[in-house]
Amino acid sequence: MKIQGNQFLSIEQLQDQYLQKSKPVQTSDAKGISFQDILLQKSGMVSEELKFSKHASNRLLDRNIQLTDNQLERLNSGTRKAGEKGIHESLVIVDQLAFIVNVPNNTVITAMDQTEARDNIFTNIDGAVIM
Repeated sequence: MKIQGNQFLSIEQLQDQYLQKSKPVQTSDAKGISFQDILLQKSGMVSEELKFSKHASNRLLDRNIQLTDNQLERLNSGTRKAGEKGIHESLVIVDQLAFIVNVPNNTVITAMDQTEARDNIFTNIDGAVIM
């Protein structure tokens, strides 16, 4: 942009000049994921599919816990709600089951049923969601 002497462009002229040179901003990458989706994922507002740590998977097998599709969806929903509130380590209770979830990593750390959870104390969590 050239400013000659004491002649300054008006804001409107500068805006027009800038907008004519600008290229349109693309809102999605080659995979078709929008910028907003990526931003929400990175901010923890919307997460990828919930993962189970090796420890949690072993606990589910050892304790013969089988999640229904409905329970898994509620667990995902509880994890999303925890992320929206800024919780990092959450206790998520679904029906008679208790899960400790690392929200930023979207990973279930451990799982237990009500009989095991009744006598336990939950530590190192900063929030709880009851679904």
